[in-house]
Amino acid sequence: MEDNLITKENERIKSFFKAFDRMLTGLEKMVENYRPPFNGERFLTDKEIYRQLKVSRRTVQEWRYSGQIPYIQIGGKILFRESDVQAMLDRHFRKAFKPK
Repeated sequence: MEDNLITKENERIKSFFKAFDRMLTGLEKMVENYRPPFNGERFLTDKEIYRQLKVSRRTVQEWRYSGQIPYIQIGGKILFRESDVQAMLDRHFRKAFKPK
């Protein structure tokens, strides 16, 4: 029964930990050199916005036309920066009022 005991001297265990160390080193280098695309900004379509906010597509279009939310138009494609959507939501945030 003791022949089946796996210890840290076992070659398979040593090999596993060497591979694990190499993988960890590689991951550390990846994280160190990571540069998020578009400075970390995420871009959304109107479809993504109206689905997430549970409003109509027309509402998102009205926000765009009225200047409430900035947008980027490249060809026929319209994109919104996620941070701009959040800023619009923050501007319209109202704390709950609790009467005394």
